Amino acid sequence: MGPEVAELVLPEALRERLGEHVRLAPGLVNARPDHTSPDVLADAEILVSGWGCPRLTADVLARAPRLRAVMHAAGSVKSLVSDALWERGIVVSSAADANAGPVVAHTLALITLAARRTLAAAADHPKGWPAFRSRTGADASTVGIVGASRIGRGVLAGLRGSDAGYELLLSDPYVTDEEARALGATRVALAELCRRSTVVSVHAPLLPETERLLDGRMLALISDGGALINTARGALVDTEALTAECASGRLEAYLDVTDPEPLPPAHPLLALRNVLVTPHIAGAQGSELRRLGQYAVDEAARWVAGEPLHGEVARHSLVRLA
Repeated sequence: MGPEVAELVLPEALRERLGEHVRLAPGLVNARPDHTSPDVLADAEILVSGWGCPRLTADVLARAPRLRAVMHAAGSVKSLVSDALWERGIVVSSAADANAGPVVAHTLALITLAARRTLAAAADHPKGWPAFRSRTGADASTVGIVGASRIGRGVLAGLRGSDAGYELLLSDPYVTDEEARALGATRVALAELCRRSTVVSVHAPLLPETERLLDGRMLALISDGGALINTARGALVDTEALTAECASGRLEAYLDVTDPEPLPPAHPLLALRNVLVTPHIAGAQGSELRRLGQYAVDEAARWVAGEPLHGEVARHSLVRLA
């Protein structure tokens, strides 16, 4: 990972703790494998990676003949791993669990704002305060969760604990009716979820079959005054169709991810008052980044001790991961 990331993810105290379990190679911390001397990589048995780390291709791995484990101090490992890595039998761990907390908290905040139609109220404010009879509350709102991913399940848990009495719907082809009930939700098809939900929150992985999952047809099913939240991947939503729905004033949108990302400066979504676009900040930020380093250090300690890793990523699971 780059120095600017490493300083936040692995501050000195965490590096010292890591050093209690392994011998830190001089020059490896704060360095990118593609810029590190072959001699340093040649001795590495554990690599702590993060944002900015290049793909671990056969060429990179050839310089690290002793490498046996990668502790990724970030979420998705799809841009990191390669066939060569799996073929070498190198163990991979991801700190996705540590990154999930901030995403869940961010999403729950957006759901509260969306259920109360906050952007619409803010847009109308210059015209005067809304009459009490026209104000919208969150109680008994129907929230649809698209994807029972790690984040999706965390959001469902947070909504279950709310005193708003949300009705929870879930669309996920890999979840049974019984599993959905255990999560506090009713499993429905995506079209029904869109028709019935006041707020639709997207938490599916981006796969060939989920690209533009929320297309024009699905977005049109969301009732007038509804809202779409996306803290997953921008390409899960048809940007052109969403732009048309929001420009009409029919829907609100709260987007932490977009397609493309970032949006061009003149994109219509950026000018609409019923749309909030944030720069991919739902995950760990600033002071929260230490959580990722802590997770990676704990995983390294477990690996050295011969204990099971909490965040181990299996090759076959990549097809369903973000």
